[in-house]
Amino acid sequence: MNKQEIKDSMLNTLSIEADTIAKLSETVDMDVLTTLVEKIGEKQGKVIVSGCGTSGAAAKKIVHSLSCVSVPAVYLNPADAVHGSMGIITDKDIVIVISKGGNTIELTNLLDSFKAQKAYIVGVGENPDSTIGKYADLFLKISVDKEPDTFNMLATASTLAVMSTFDAVCIALMTYTGFTKEQFGINHPGGAVGDRLLGK
Repeated sequence: MNKQEIKDSMLNTLSIEADTIAKLSETVDMDVLTTLVEKIGEKQGKVIVSGCGTSGAAAKKIVHSLSCVSVPAVYLNPADAVHGSMGIITDKDIVIVISKGGNTIELTNLLDSFKAQKAYIVGVGENPDSTIGKYADLFLKISVDKEPDTFNMLATASTLAVMSTFDAVCIALMTYTGFTKEQFGINHPGGAVGDRLLGK
């Protein structure tokens, strides 16, 4: 693989991922997203997000973004959940379960407990007819044309689509909840962002 082939490969990835984001406004059900913003904005409890592998990484990013805008959120590790961590869930909580195919066994094993605890379940993935899709009170379908890699298997564009969609949710929540710049400064006093917010 020569230098030009390396550059071409990277440009191809960037192009596919850019196209993926551009198409989200056409492919994501905005009514479902609006309902999700309202549910989170009117919450009495917290938002719990779970996923495995790359979806788990996306879940952690979503939790961080929600926390930044004063939405109490926590990542639930599926492995720990079945060993007692499920006890954090209450009937006032929203549980967001992220799985591209919707049948990830580590996550489907949790669904009966989520239901028993009467949490509001939001499924996120490509297949509304999957196990998670059928359990969910609200299903957010996020699908992509293809992943950039040769095998169409490495969760890259699809993971980016999930994170970008929840970026949109978080920013809408800032307006919906009346989140202020002053509150942002309290939540995020560190780093360059903190310096800007606090006028340092």
